[in-house]
Amino acid sequence: MKQFYVFISLLASIHLNAQVIDIETFATGFSNPISIKHAGDDRLFVVEQAGVIKIVNSNGTTNSTPFLDINSIVINGGGERGLLGLAFHPNYVSNGYFYVNYINNSGNTVISRFSRSTSNPNTADSTSELQILSYTQPFTNHNGGDMAFGPDGYLYISSGDGGSGGDPGDRAQSLTTLLGKLLRIDVDNTSNGNNYAIPADNPFAGSTSAMQEIWAYGLRNPWKFSFDRNTGDLWIADVGQNIREEINMVASDLAGANYGWRCYEGNAVYDTSGNCPATNTLTFPVAQYTHSGNGLFKCSITGGYRYRGTAQPTLDGLYFFADYCSDEIGVLTESGGSWNMSFVGPFNGNGWTTFGEGNNGEIYIAGNSSDTVYRIIDSNLGVEENDLFALKLYPNPTEDLLIIDSTNSSTAIQSVEIYSIQGELVSTSTDFGSQRIDIPTSHLTSGMYFVEITNAEGNSVLKKLIKN
Repeated sequence: MKQFYVFISLLASIHLNAQVIDIETFATGFSNPISIKHAGDDRLFVVEQAGVIKIVNSNGTTNSTPFLDINSIVINGGGERGLLGLAFHPNYVSNGYFYVNYINNSGNTVISRFSRSTSNPNTADSTSELQILSYTQPFTNHNGGDMAFGPDGYLYISSGDGGSGGDPGDRAQSLTTLLGKLLRIDVDNTSNGNNYAIPADNPFAGSTSAMQEIWAYGLRNPWKFSFDRNTGDLWIADVGQNIREEINMVASDLAGANYGWRCYEGNAVYDTSGNCPATNTLTFPVAQYTHSGNGLFKCSITGGYRYRGTAQPTLDGLYFFADYCSDEIGVLTESGGSWNMSFVGPFNGNGWTTFGEGNNGEIYIAGNSSDTVYRIIDSNLGVEENDLFALKLYPNPTEDLLIIDSTNSSTAIQSVEIYSIQGELVSTSTDFGSQRIDIPTSHLTSGMYFVEITNAEGNSVLKKLIKN
């Protein structure tokens, strides 16, 4: 008991050395993977740039039939165009709606809704497209393209500054264009003849001089963004121009943030000849790195997620990102309100283009050179311990029953022990007759617990459990 309590104490205060981060192959055989999302279950949906979405099952196998194929309406010139974004409606289980962001054959951005097939949950109805929003792209690059539903249930869309170099139209600072912005729309309602509505608390809602869809602006090419599933914080990785790559983090309810481009690249002046507001009105990055001043040559940031899974507790709270040119994975570690940056790798031959977060909080990464989806792991853990990651623990949070499914684990489970946050042993279960283990939890009071699962070889893994 004392030894376990000490372990929990160390777990709460450990400062992770980034060199313990590694990757393991999860699924292969893709073509230019550009986004990875989940639909509220244990499947991953991998978006290919040419216009195809494939399903990867929890064991790493890929379905032979694509979930969606819209190649015919997606431009196939490569570069920064193609099918770029995917987001599943928060009520996808019941309504079957999902949303895509693509560049059409005319070279312009289209945001559309599609529906799941009524006969097969592993396929979509490719004829069900409902266009939600579209806007013209003046150049072929800087399209942004990511999408996600926020904690508020609204759809957020990242838009680049329209391309070329240096934002020649000063579009990111202009409130009369959707370019260089983070947009926020209500897809559950309609208004003004649109297939969406403007949330009443959007910063320019009701304005006649600014685009009402704008939630934030002053972005160059926000290639990837995410919401912290624990805190709701918004993370935006914005690709730089000549020298700096930046990471922005704000509370999810901060409306009207101006991230400064083209006036600033990161926290340094870039071009103040246009519409540049006072610096005290701008939101500057929480972290940045330069192309040639941070080790290997770097060129383009790919944003990711904060780790909020339970399988690898030493990674909790770390924010992961990557660089396309150096093939390194970056890590931000919070320390006293600031963020420490470190890099791991390089993992050569990948060309990192996207991260993904599974429904269980595990983080995945893929590149358009290797066409492989990897899972980020703590390399301090051995093979036997990684095998224990194959366990599924649900529902979490739990009410009256915790289910542990060891179907994908190569060894049997010997014992399951539940400890309070103070290190007190509150439950022990042994002698399991199947690979699905049901653990009663109705006797537990509300709060956080640690579940220690030990297999037949004596290897253990620690997982967090929330009791409602």
